[in-house]
Amino acid sequence: MKLAALAALTTAALLSSGVQAAPEQPAVVIVHGAFADGSDWAKVIPLLQARGVKVTAVQNGLESLAGDVAATRRAIDNQPGKVVLVGHSWGGTVITEAGNHDKVAGLVYVAAFAPDAGQSTAEAGKGYPTPPGIAKLVADKQGYLSLPPDALRQDFAQDVPAAQAAVMAATQGPIQAKAFDEKPTAAAWASRPSWYIVSKNDRMIQPDLERAMAKKIGATTTELPTSHVPQQSRPADVAKVILAAVAAAR
Repeated sequence: MKLAALAALTTAALLSSGVQAAPEQPAVVIVHGAFADGSDWAKVIPLLQARGVKVTAVQNGLESLAGDVAATRRAIDNQPGKVVLVGHSWGGTVITEAGNHDKVAGLVYVAAFAPDAGQSTAEAGKGYPTPPGIAKLVADKQGYLSLPPDALRQDFAQDVPAAQAAVMAATQGPIQAKAFDEKPTAAAWASRPSWYIVSKNDRMIQPDLERAMAKKIGATTTELPTSHVPQQSRPADVAKVILAAVAAAR
């Protein structure tokens, strides 16, 4: 008997006997931020996979909000069932828009922007001092912003080993500056449960701004004594928050 037919018969037998089959565990789709790529999550992904969670890390082009949202929605579409959507930094703006999808059951913001509908990433930070790392961004002739290696080590990932920070500088994804002025059309956090990790020593987004955004969206909030990249310096703590969101979404 073919495996698919056997699986169907087993499920039918369970249902007819009154025993409900266990719900499928939600998948996790991770959206990286600016000055990074999907490898930024290489320490967290194995921890999730060890718990049986299917994980997909989106590779954003970082050319526009619309482009990154489209890439994220393709990844969501490819999942078999429910999805917990995770966004770091700029990725928070992306999941705020891309999370308006029937499969998305929860949102996890990691030191991330959580703008309102009609509010750009740049506008979300107004009223707060310019973070040290943002003041060191360098633009190329095409308008793409990047962090010099020294700035990445001092202000983006100051709590990881220097050799690791050097690799992160080499693999960073520059972002088109105009993307920060694009606005989500709807805020997924308004209709879905959310979690937020505040990085207490963040030098790319003001920690007080992170706290304010977490409060605004009604997120279950965790604070970690980390740089802008807790997924690099405290991966187990970040995985714990994501797993809590997965458990809540089942």
